[in-house]
Amino acid sequence: MIRNTTNLTGLYVGFKTAFQGGFDGVKPTYKRVAMTAPSTTKTEQYGWLGTMPNIREWVGDRVVNSLALHSYSITNKKWEFTLGVPVDDIEDDTYGVFSPLFTEMGRTTAIFPDQLVWPALRNGHRNLCYDGQNFFDTEHPGVELVTDEKTGEEVEKPVLVSNYGGGTGRFWCLLDTTRAIKPIIFQDRKKFDFVRLDAATDENVFNRDEYIYGTKGRSNVGYGFWQLAYGSRQPLTPEAYEAARAALLSMKGDHGQPLGVQPDLLVVAPSDEGAAKKILINERDANGASNPWKGTAELMLSHWFG
Repeated sequence: MIRNTTNLTGLYVGFKTAFQGGFDGVKPTYKRVAMTAPSTTKTEQYGWLGTMPNIREWVGDRVVNSLALHSYSITNKKWEFTLGVPVDDIEDDTYGVFSPLFTEMGRTTAIFPDQLVWPALRNGHRNLCYDGQNFFDTEHPGVELVTDEKTGEEVEKPVLVSNYGGGTGRFWCLLDTTRAIKPIIFQDRKKFDFVRLDAATDENVFNRDEYIYGTKGRSNVGYGFWQLAYGSRQPLTPEAYEAARAALLSMKGDHGQPLGVQPDLLVVAPSDEGAAKKILINERDANGASNPWKGTAELMLSHWFG
């Protein structure tokens, strides 16, 4: 290939087309468990995570639900993926062998959010969320309504709430993904682009005789409402699944009101697929009785769990 502006532009377009083909050819899975939050600055504050209010009877003045009760924030990180193509290969018309690499670059870029979201979920037992506890924890602060023995009125009593089963085995989790707010927040500051350094005066071309193509973006992940997720490293048994469902179904919001959590997704490592199917798909349990958990959630495998 003769190196001139027209040919180099055509080469760039070809590589970008391969990149876009790879990007469009895969379907990332993170959106099932993560809400995408657009970002306009380096760090975004999520004070509203401290409020899960509900409708109440209007008696007297309105009760304003504050949206700045917690100082939870997510700071964006910068990410990049760069490929170098030797100028000699372009001149010798062997650039076609590089197209699959750019297709793979596009594919990797498209599923990159998966690489942030799923490990964040898996490691939620060691990462803090908005209330200062680990996302999966046995001591989340909460309240429940109890009857005052003296007045007979319902009052709020502080309690500790668990959404973690503990254990040391393979991680699995049960989630409510039916709401606009998801258990995980994917914060998107700058979408990935595709850029080039292929001018004769570029440092990489002049010193190393190499064209450079790359992509970069800015984003990060954090945690939403822990009340929508239950994680465990205990063996996945019908009893453990029942405990997870019970914990989520009993979740309370502000003023001890039921949140109406509806667990609909069980996410497991591939090695737990068999155990999960026995719980969610089999007509009968191990004793031959009707399986009460059949169809109570959708099964999803995650290669990031283990």
